[in-house]
Amino acid sequence: MEKIQLLIKHAKVFNSYLKKFIDADVSVKDGKFYYIDRKHENLFDAEHTIDADGQYMIPGMVDIHMHIESSMTTPGSFGNCAAKNGVTTVVSEPHEMANVKGVRGILEMISAAKDAPIDIFYGIPSSVPSTSEKLETTGGVIDFEAMKHLLGEKDVVCVGEIMNYREIIRENHLEISKFLDYLRQEHPGYVIEGHCPSLVDLDLAKFLYLGINGDHTEHTLEEVKQRIENGMFFEIQDKMLKPEVLSYICENHLFEYCSFVTDDTMADVLYEQGHLNTVVQKAIEMGFPKEQAIYCATYTPCQRMHFYDRGVIAPGKLADFILLKDPAKLLEPETVFKNGISIYKKEDRQAFPVEPYAFPEDFYHSVSIPEVTLSDFDVKVPVEEGEVTVRAMEVHPDRTQTTEKLVTMQVKEHKICWQESGCLLAMVLERHGKNGNIGYGFLTGSCQREGTVATTFFHDHHNLFVAGSDPEDMLFAVQRIGELQGGFLTVKDGQILSELALPVCGILSEASIEATGSALKEVRESLIDLGYEHHNPIMSVGTLGLPVSPALKLTDHGLIDVKRGEIVPLVLSCS
Repeated sequence: MEKIQLLIKHAKVFNSYLKKFIDADVSVKDGKFYYIDRKHENLFDAEHTIDADGQYMIPGMVDIHMHIESSMTTPGSFGNCAAKNGVTTVVSEPHEMANVKGVRGILEMISAAKDAPIDIFYGIPSSVPSTSEKLETTGGVIDFEAMKHLLGEKDVVCVGEIMNYREIIRENHLEISKFLDYLRQEHPGYVIEGHCPSLVDLDLAKFLYLGINGDHTEHTLEEVKQRIENGMFFEIQDKMLKPEVLSYICENHLFEYCSFVTDDTMADVLYEQGHLNTVVQKAIEMGFPKEQAIYCATYTPCQRMHFYDRGVIAPGKLADFILLKDPAKLLEPETVFKNGISIYKKEDRQAFPVEPYAFPEDFYHSVSIPEVTLSDFDVKVPVEEGEVTVRAMEVHPDRTQTTEKLVTMQVKEHKICWQESGCLLAMVLERHGKNGNIGYGFLTGSCQREGTVATTFFHDHHNLFVAGSDPEDMLFAVQRIGELQGGFLTVKDGQILSELALPVCGILSEASIEATGSALKEVRESLIDLGYEHHNPIMSVGTLGLPVSPALKLTDHGLIDVKRGEIVPLVLSCS
């Protein structure tokens, strides 16, 4: 009898081509599927045999649009967590790390993923900085030459999301535009991911014309229709699990043109809920047919990324698969295999062990800010006494987009008396050691009512952000972040209420997903206790400085009018 590596007997095997389950025995040879035996003929001498006893066997899930940095963990820790959730391949776009350390940061993330139990591929960050050096200061910049260099890296498989979507469809001199021209000539058909919320009609056509043919952002049904009708691959993340969107896809049998993704998933959510499997599970619970849901979490993402060696249980494909007791319940895989080797067993509650990765020494000393004193928390104006009208960022509970709100504040001795206005003071301190900028703003709306929050996990430039009701607490929080060399924390009355250290480039923890998730959960709960009203207060805080997300955001250069792409003054008028 022919010898093989592994035999799985009596399984209900998902056939991606038929989109249904079939009873079969599955043989694995040299890490790949060898024969799907529907006749149960016992043709092989297997080194290992598993009696699936009627369990369901599906391909390992594939997440083609996500950011490991959003988990605030290193690639090895993240890979372990993904494995536990049945995800065997991801494509991560490391623009967060690139904003701190440039190409070096990306190459270190690639190296840090080598020993992960799953396959981690990467996209080329196309918008670092997300806007321009005139609007935000970053630690690294990815220009045309850097993109060309990354194109040659073995584990780089696509261009990551192009976020400056309005500027790129106008006449411009963007580095990414040069790179797209280069790809059209030298690498036609290369996968290019987009990010284009609200773009429709002719503007959408201009975006697609450039070869950017994938999108993952939040949309109305009309925007979804325009994307699919115009040949754009649509990636469905959690916030796009809207009944009308799922119904449109199902009613029109559009399963070939979409897949499920996670985009940003934080450590506490990963630890307590799961990863891509939670998105797929929710879709099934909302009426998305389970066979089609599995198809859109395994086969279609592989087709999108030209991963023709995986995503299906068939001869010659990588033996990445999951055993489940119920295909409609993806939250608790019984066993997960990568290349025919078990990387997670539910009964053991353990995933494949990964050795910690040692980043270069300077990655642990990346938060460099000038000495800050209480006087830096005074917002001064050219009038001695009177009133000023200022722009404030209004936070909303249901989205990360802010709006501009005009607020009147009193002035005494050239200082704005913001503490009497009902607003919080917000500041962004440049922390890459380049210019020492401090940008000033005010917060109102559903942000916290009291206390202070500070973080270096601040999209995408990751400068040091602090917002609070008391300057002494704010100063304390800034100093504590400096001691930690990065983190996320809350403070009140001189006491730390919650704290997550992020010592790797100010954005990653080397602790386990459990430890990181637990600490982040405490920060989240502390923000809520302080009055922050938002479905995801961590993400809300972290995107208050993202100058590609409407409408008014704060960087180290000051307030940014996102639609105009311009710095606008904090003070509109004085009297």
